[in-house]
Amino acid sequence: MNICILPAGAWGTALAIHLSRNGHSVTLVPHTLEEAMDMGSCRENKRFFPGHPLPSDLQIGFEIKPALMEADVCILACPSKFLRSVCQNVRSQLGEAKSLKLFITICKGLEEGTNDIPSTILEKELPGYFHGVLSGPTFASQVAEGQPSALVLATNASDELKLALQEAISGENLRVYTSTDMVGVELGGCLKNVYAIASGMCDGLGLRDNSRAALLTRALHEMVRVGVALGGSIETFYGLTGFGDLVLTCNGEESRNRTFGELYAKGESIKSLIEEKQMTVEGYRTSHCFHHICVEKGIDAPILEQIYRILYEGQTAGEAIRALMSRELKSEH
Repeated sequence: MNICILPAGAWGTALAIHLSRNGHSVTLVPHTLEEAMDMGSCRENKRFFPGHPLPSDLQIGFEIKPALMEADVCILACPSKFLRSVCQNVRSQLGEAKSLKLFITICKGLEEGTNDIPSTILEKELPGYFHGVLSGPTFASQVAEGQPSALVLATNASDELKLALQEAISGENLRVYTSTDMVGVELGGCLKNVYAIASGMCDGLGLRDNSRAALLTRALHEMVRVGVALGGSIETFYGLTGFGDLVLTCNGEESRNRTFGELYAKGESIKSLIEEKQMTVEGYRTSHCFHHICVEKGIDAPILEQIYRILYEGQTAGEAIRALMSRELKSEH
């Protein structure tokens, strides 16, 4: 299978390494010509994914259009805030890409302003193609290292193409499951990033195991309630892209959203973390989106609401904890 991946961030590079090792023809297209030349010469993504050598047969693309012309599948590996502009750039260069059938996104965030999930952006900006999302409880570095992992491929593609891509991505150390619930898969990936910020705040405040267990359990309940209200299937949120990704992102040392929450609770500012340290924190902007969605649709989401108030209204984490702990007592389910 011929696969084009763009741009060359950590996740895009990790997937390119994995798919190339699986024997596929992979072209990884960095954001700039300078990055492409550097990666082509040193065979490493020193800026976004250092320490992971690129396989010798992994091709580095200097332009998007030639890579699209040869591809069967294109994986868009950018943060959610850039997805629409990347799609528009791709659309302007598609030309006669006769073999290209499917666009896959791996971002886990809502678009601020529209509150669109990634697949909705694909449908609007790249009509006439199949669309899909690849998601699950995985860190890029561990996929590149060959740690046993599992992902979910949710797509509206034909069964033939879906199964072919499932087989193409799966390997000795990566198992891919399929799903038709794109909405649920995407919402799980988006919601868990917001809850991971709260989990990090627990770490930053020095809270211990009891607090984390209570947070993660109630966050899962809330994820299901919000996700189902927005069109996802309940089973999806108890699977890899819901519960699984929640566990990983709320606990993993490599989680940028958890780390952001921890450092923020210890006194670092949002500006220093996102702008100066250039952390990609999908949960920060996504919390703003979910706040407006839940208010508009009347969805009860107290944890999301408190995270929003901390990040956007200046409420302290201590005040948020007191607000949650003093809610009206009720049955668990």
